[in-house]
Amino acid sequence: MDILFKNEDWVFSYRVAGICVRDGKVLLQKPISDTGYAFPGGHVAFGESNADTLIREFREEIGAQITVGDLKWVAEIFFPWGDKPCHQICLYYMVEILNPEIPKDGVFLAKEHLEGRNFDLEYHWVAI
Repeated sequence: MDILFKNEDWVFSYRVAGICVRDGKVLLQKPISDTGYAFPGGHVAFGESNADTLIREFREEIGAQITVGDLKWVAEIFFPWGDKPCHQICLYYMVEILNPEIPKDGVFLAKEHLEGRNFDLEYHWVAI
């Protein structure tokens, strides 16, 4: 069960994200129907470590095996979640993708499952 709480007025989200830098580019994700980018990652489940969450999310979404490095940032973020405001705490870790078959440039697609919905994600290698 994800650490994601909702009440009548708010959503609270505990998320971790991976900062993956390769050849002067950083990997970012976005839903196909959205213009906003985010670092890849996902919600931490009860009893799951931050590193285990990142390993699971990268494997589920793009089939990548990763190593998780140092914690770089902690962010408190406020944004709309449907018709409610969301208060999110996100921890950002350095990650390295180990599989050579994962694209190293351009854009590629992946699947996401959140709150009973499936949707497509675009992954973009963006020049730093």
